[in-house]
Amino acid sequence: MAQEKIILGIDPGTNIMGYGVITEQRGTLKLVAAGIIDLSKMDDHHLKLRKIFERTIGLINEYMPDEVAIEAPFFGKNVQSMLKLGRAQGVAIAAALSRTIPVFEYSPKKIKQSITGNGNASKEQVASMLQSLLKFGEMPRYLDATDGLAAAVCHCFQGKNSDLTGGKSYSGWKAFISQNPERQG
Repeated sequence: MAQEKIILGIDPGTNIMGYGVITEQRGTLKLVAAGIIDLSKMDDHHLKLRKIFERTIGLINEYMPDEVAIEAPFFGKNVQSMLKLGRAQGVAIAAALSRTIPVFEYSPKKIKQSITGNGNASKEQVASMLQSLLKFGEMPRYLDATDGLAAAVCHCFQGKNSDLTGGKSYSGWKAFISQNPERQG
C-alpha cells in the first residue's frame, strides 16, 4: 500500500503568511488545513521574523509534514520589499531545515502554471482551481492561504522531477550551503 505523504506549503510574507497542508496518497490529494499567520499589527521586522519561525515550527509540530514547498520571492519594483520577503522565506526554510524536513522552492509563475495551466493566472483563478481540485467549500478570506496550498499542490504535481522542473530542494543546512555558494559570507 502506498504511503501517505504530508506536504506543508508556504506563501511567505511579512504582513500575511499563507500556509496549506495537504496529504497525497497514490495521486489523491486531500486538504488537511489552510490558513494565515497575520503579522500586520507588528511593527518590528525582526519580531515578525521570529514569529514566522515560531509559527512555522508550530505548524511542523502540529501536522508533521514529510516535505515543505515554499514560494520563492519574486522581483518587483520595490527592492526593500523583496529583501523583507526573502528574509521571511529564509526564516521559514530555516524552521523546516532545523527539523531536517526537505524543502522545495518554486517560483510564483511555476506554481500558477502547475495549478491553472497559465503562469500568469490571478490569485483568484488559482484559488478557484484549488477549490475545485480539493473540494473545499467557502473561499478563505485571505487568498494567501490558497497561495500556500498552491505551493503544496504544485510540489505534488512535480513529483520526483522537481529539480528538473524549476524546484530547488534542500535536505539540510549542508545541502543548502553547497547549492547556494553565493549566499556564503
